[in-house]
Amino acid sequence: MSKWKCPCGYVYDPEEGDTEHGVQPGTKFEDIPADWVCPWCGAEKEYFEEVG
Repeated sequence: MSKWKCPCGYVYDPEEGDTEHGVQPGTKFEDIPADWVCPWCGAEKEYFEEVG
């Protein structure tokens, strides 16, 4: 599964998820709810770029 990077530097790793914000480990970026935002800066998903 690919990792995704926010312009602020936060990297979403699907293996880790974002449990503090309701995203369980193993969740693909594409499967994160549309209203999820970067836990560091609040950027919306559309601003993230795939980093491999």
